[in-house]
Amino acid sequence: MNVVLVEPEIPQNTGSIARLCAATDTPLHLVGKLGFSLDDRYLKRAGLDYWPFVKLRVHASWSDFLAAVSPPRLIALSARGSESYTRVAYAAADSLVFGGETCGLPETLRAELAPLYRIPMAGRGVRSLNLANAVSIVLYEALRQLGTV
Repeated sequence: MNVVLVEPEIPQNTGSIARLCAATDTPLHLVGKLGFSLDDRYLKRAGLDYWPFVKLRVHASWSDFLAAVSPPRLIALSARGSESYTRVAYAAADSLVFGGETCGLPETLRAELAPLYRIPMAGRGVRSLNLANAVSIVLYEALRQLGTV
């Protein structure tokens, strides 16, 4: 299982996701232009002292990620998704792909990665969840299905 963030923008979210990945022994891939420096104090602070336990890989572009990882299956999550993330039968080699906080996945990737999955929300007026929360929800469901948590 991999967590893939495409063009994340907020260092605190990425730091929290890194801590989640350390806790679950899940590799974290950062892809494309980052909205922060990897030396950002907020990123480091959100990840606390868990950074040595994060299997972090940074890829300059989507094509670099695909070439380096050769993921067998990509599962893309988006507020624009049509299917619930709970309908996926997750596999250990899956890569969970999330877009940046303000724009989500680029349109070209949304088309390439269809179908897109979403986290259903009952509340009106809420467009999306916090990225770190969304990654947590989906990753733990995948790991639950696999019996690893």
